[in-house]
Amino acid sequence: MSGKAKWPQGVGRHLLDTVDSTNAEAFRLAPHHAGPCWIVAGEQTAGRGRRARAWASPRGNFHGTLLLHPTEPAATVALRSFAAALALRDAFVALTGLPEAFRLKWPNDVLLNGGKVAGILLESSGAGQGVQHLAIGIGVNLIAAPDPAQVEQGAVPPVTLLSETGLRVTPEAFLDALAPAYARWETAFTTQGFAPLREAWLAHAARLGETIRARTGTETREGVFQTIDETGALILRQSQGPVAIPAAEVFF
Repeated sequence: MSGKAKWPQGVGRHLLDTVDSTNAEAFRLAPHHAGPCWIVAGEQTAGRGRRARAWASPRGNFHGTLLLHPTEPAATVALRSFAAALALRDAFVALTGLPEAFRLKWPNDVLLNGGKVAGILLESSGAGQGVQHLAIGIGVNLIAAPDPAQVEQGAVPPVTLLSETGLRVTPEAFLDALAPAYARWETAFTTQGFAPLREAWLAHAARLGETIRARTGTETREGVFQTIDETGALILRQSQGPVAIPAAEVFF
């Protein structure tokens, strides 16, 4: 493992004790920050996951948001969820030295030994079709995970970094690994587009080439996870041919 990566130049850093939600705090700070900024809290009192689900936020876990002010169209901005997933994996590998233990689950989870260790939630604000501010919310089970009984049936079981690796990492130490990792992928994205991120993400994708289920609302489709396309959509191979799914919950 290399030495500690340097904090990225020009990126702000706010460490808070308690906050309702780091994404909500990011939007409150947005008018006062011209550049990117990380907001990390010791605990959240109203953390949110995907589809407005409550996100358990006990002390010792990582609750953070990267605030950005993107200039691309909304569909392009949304591809930063893949940059965040790749950065999370890089941070985990840098801290643990276990590259084979971590896989990326479409659309925005990180798995450790097959269990969910981290999730990503993108939220944006803007006028019309534009995105003025982007909040990349990240939650990591460093030392605690939800009770498996509270997890949706068929979903990937939650795990913690501590239970799976024996490694106890503070939220601040995790941020020190994550921020430089994200900055590298952000540079790749803004200079080279989505292609290098897509290639890297697919190299670490969970269940690629295997049969999975994708649920959108009330419809569930089953097929072989073939790839993701240049828009980040999941491509499922079914008997009638490949189908592109832009958004869904995936079950193994």
